[in-house]
Amino acid sequence: MTLRNAALASLAVVGLFGAGLMVGQNKFNKPKSVLHVVTVRWKAAATDDQKKAALAAVETMAGKIPGITNVWTKGIKVQGEGFSGAFVMEFRDQAAFDAYADNPAHKDFEAVYLPLRDRSATHDITN
Repeated sequence: MTLRNAALASLAVVGLFGAGLMVGQNKFNKPKSVLHVVTVRWKAAATDDQKKAALAAVETMAGKIPGITNVWTKGIKVQGEGFSGAFVMEFRDQAAFDAYADNPAHKDFEAVYLPLRDRSATHDITN
């Protein structure tokens, strides 16, 4: 192998390695949306049907409030002693998040949810 061929082979290896790093690199976004994450400890007397109704009320509310873009209602792993429920709402932006608290649909949700909730922890997150 000539020196020229060895150099070309080395450049090819370096190029393939670099391309592999770029292809294998995870890409992610940092959206300006707001995530409203709520974990719930239900009252002892709350039935499974009532809990399901409260989580369904999250979806009903989301369908009525402008600026809610996504909803999650199935907690997979909920931490905290006695906490077993969770839901998340994604708001388009801070303004949509700020407006939802006074929306009549939020008040309707609370009428279903609050009588069943013993305690909750809320986390509001954005970039």
